[in-house]
Amino acid sequence: MTGKFGTALLAGIGVCCMTGLGFASVPLYRLFCQATGLNGTTQRGLVAPGAVSQQVRIDFDTNVSPKLAWSFRPESRADTVDVGARDIAFFVATNNADHPITGTATFNVTPAQAGKYFTKIQCFCFTQQTLKPHETVRMPVIFFVDPKMLRDPDARDVRTITLSYTFYPVDSAKAAG
Repeated sequence: MTGKFGTALLAGIGVCCMTGLGFASVPLYRLFCQATGLNGTTQRGLVAPGAVSQQVRIDFDTNVSPKLAWSFRPESRADTVDVGARDIAFFVATNNADHPITGTATFNVTPAQAGKYFTKIQCFCFTQQTLKPHETVRMPVIFFVDPKMLRDPDARDVRTITLSYTFYPVDSAKAAG
């Protein structure tokens, strides 16, 4: 494998590897963010570990893309929770349009170092939401703050965590395909 053929073969293998890496980069980045809590990425869990004798305030922030004809807000702007205990918050969304609309929510947590300790058990953000014309729905988020945060030198002084959601429209052509 020398000469022009060997060089062309190596270049072709390089192009294939780089293309594969390009397609894999988004899911790999998502896994990395979930494992490390990078950029406020929250965790998913099944069971809260149990309360400890410390509390943290959770502020709720909501946004809606200008392209989505919805209203979206938390029922309460803030909650004080026991670290390690399961808690629930409710959000209200209303479709202000005369036709059904499907939306999907993105989320993050600030400060970013708290992201790997904020764990969601159930969330409307895990699936797309379709609202009928002028329908209002109440959507729960079940979560806990992992007590391991209290042992992390970068996060143990966090006393307020902001959970932020933004709803975007789902491209119906992509959703159907």
